[in-house]
Amino acid sequence: MFEYKKFLEYPVKIKNTNPRLANIIITQYGGPNGELAASVRYLSQRYTMPDKVSKGLLTDIGTEELAHLEIVGSLVSQLSKCAPPEEWEKLQGWEYYSDNGASVYPQSSQGSPFNAASIAVTGDPLTNLYEDLAAEQKARAVYDNILRLSDDPDVNEVIKFLRQREVVHFQRFGEALDKMQSGLKQKKIMGTGLKKCGK
Repeated sequence: MFEYKKFLEYPVKIKNTNPRLANIIITQYGGPNGELAASVRYLSQRYTMPDKVSKGLLTDIGTEELAHLEIVGSLVSQLSKCAPPEEWEKLQGWEYYSDNGASVYPQSSQGSPFNAASIAVTGDPLTNLYEDLAAEQKARAVYDNILRLSDDPDVNEVIKFLRQREVVHFQRFGEALDKMQSGLKQKKIMGTGLKKCGK
């Protein structure tokens, strides 16, 4: 069950519009390493986790990624709000603007719409956790790139918060992986240790 609180996990208060920066940040909304992909990935993977602790971890982080999606959406919206069409022309973003106006649409910064193919979900808990570790590192790397490109302190404070949460998620997934591998060694079982259905 989810509980929605009507405030952002981290406040977003952008003073200056900048559609070019919005176009860069949108990749963390709907790009392959963004928050939408992460939330759906973790909330889908939780069903094949072998214990309540790992299921709870994926549920918690997947839910937090939804909160981050809202933060990124707020960044993009505030950076785009009231930007005149001439600014979109300078950006050569007529295609985005003509389809979406200054709204928030899930796509990468290169214009590729969100694709569920970027969600890696297998029936193997170890494989999923390795994928999750990689996903958090990729998201952190994208936030690092955004920080290199942005000179807006209002944006950068938000991006730094989101980046730090990726680091924390990476640590939690690493702990879960260590615990799962340790349990498998104790049981002397090869593979994932999943019980066969019906047994």
